[in-house]
Amino acid sequence: MAEPEARITTLGSSAFRFTVDYEQSKKVPVGKAIHSDVVSAGGHHWRIEFFPRGQSEADKGEYVSIFFRHMSKTRRIRAIIEAFVTGSDGNPSVPDILQRTFQTFEINGDKGRHDSWGWNRFAKGTILEKIFLAERHVTFVCAIILIGDKPAILVPPSDIGAHLGRLLDRTDGTDVSFIIGDETFHAHRAVLAARSPVFRAQPFGSMSEATMSSIRLHDITPATFKFRLGFIYMDELPGEDECNDYSTEMLQNLLAAADLYALDRLKVICAQKLWNKVSVDTVATMLACAETYNCQELRNNCIDFFAVEANFKEAMFTDGYALLVLKFPLITAELKKRVRA
Repeated sequence: MAEPEARITTLGSSAFRFTVDYEQSKKVPVGKAIHSDVVSAGGHHWRIEFFPRGQSEADKGEYVSIFFRHMSKTRRIRAIIEAFVTGSDGNPSVPDILQRTFQTFEINGDKGRHDSWGWNRFAKGTILEKIFLAERHVTFVCAIILIGDKPAILVPPSDIGAHLGRLLDRTDGTDVSFIIGDETFHAHRAVLAARSPVFRAQPFGSMSEATMSSIRLHDITPATFKFRLGFIYMDELPGEDECNDYSTEMLQNLLAAADLYALDRLKVICAQKLWNKVSVDTVATMLACAETYNCQELRNNCIDFFAVEANFKEAMFTDGYALLVLKFPLITAELKKRVRA
């Protein structure tokens, strides 16, 4: 017996959080929207339009409205759109404040035609304030799923990083080397300069390194430099399966190196990996690292973790917290204030 035909069709989709200062937004008049940044889903551009006092005068400002506006010029698409609110505990709202709709977007170039879809009465403003307000803010989780009759024509992901990464496997064309301890790393000045403004000032600038074919470094370990150099060429770090040395210490060293050489994307990657390792034993050390190297995303997450009283009571007895108190007394005062709130 022949197997039944089955196939997979790739769908474009995107899910994202949209956080609004609700206390401030209440001053916005009825019919006035607060807009999100433009996001991409399935190759189309979208924007969330949030009306904190509703879109319609008939509702007298009692309801909030949310609409998904299609920003691209595509003539016709079909999409499922969904939105819900997250509570102050981070959990999603109950089903009666979970909104979903299926829409066929037909864009025919008529300027008078609406190309946004959503809900005039998404939820009552009083309910949002009572249940979902967290430090003045309300967070919406929005999702867009494109449905197509035909498989999408997908553009393959960029592989320029893989091609540039192969340059590290051989010394052809290299014009500078870095010596760290007993190890030597060969590189290309042009690549370094293109990726880092600090490297641009050194190999091509007025500093003595500009004319040196070999530079000895003392403030970084060979392992940290290897990962940083790999990132410069490939715009990513090796996966966990390729490297077993992503310890908390290694990631903190990488974050410091990223800050020193203005590699902002590497800083965020390190922050994400550090956050995945957070615990009451490590949060104080991570917070000190984030504060030292100006990593705002990691700092905010660590403070939120500390703000949970049970976490704070355990973390305050760690060595990392003792060092945090000595080095950043203002942060510890902020933490205590948050816990008492």
